[in-house]
Amino acid sequence: MPTQPLSQKEIEDRLRELPGWSFEDDRLTREYRLDDHFAATALVVHVARIQQELDHHSDLTLGYNTVALSVNSHDAGGAVTEKDFGLAERVERIAPGHGAR
Repeated sequence: MPTQPLSQKEIEDRLRELPGWSFEDDRLTREYRLDDHFAATALVVHVARIQQELDHHSDLTLGYNTVALSVNSHDAGGAVTEKDFGLAERVERIAPGHGAR
């Protein structure tokens, strides 16, 4: 059974709870700047573990000291759903421990 897409208002309301995240091109997006490449790589590994656990995978881009995430739900036709916010919230809980600024 597909996950239900959130309305624009629901997305905007939920984003108020996630500073640094935005809604662009039908996706939740966030970029983290970290202290160095090692910290950025460590964050990617931790995000990958969360994604495996949730069986919900985002696009990840690793730069020297940056990690960019972009997430939506393929099972909802590429719309944003509660699953996407669940992933974003889990990432937010671990990112500060990795030097995210």
